[in-house]
Amino acid sequence: MKRQETIEQKLSVLKPQYLEIINNSYLHNSHNSSPANGESHFTIKILADSLFPHPLLDQHKIIKNLLKEEFSRGLHALSIIIVK
Repeated sequence: MKRQETIEQKLSVLKPQYLEIINNSYLHNSHNSSPANGESHFTIKILADSLFPHPLLDQHKIIKNLLKEEFSRGLHALSIIIVK
């Protein structure tokens, strides 16, 4: 399963009304610290009512917690955009 699909599956517990997952890995191919697997840098745009009771910092923590395993498997960078 591609990392993009795995991210989508793991974030589905938030029941997002909108979820866009953008693979930005190609922008970082020349970086020495970037894994050469093509699935290391992502941007997530998400709208999920389940996040709104929480402050912004906690929203990011919730998302990063859900993707903790992906970071241990080579996810190098994640940009999170909370859509309102």
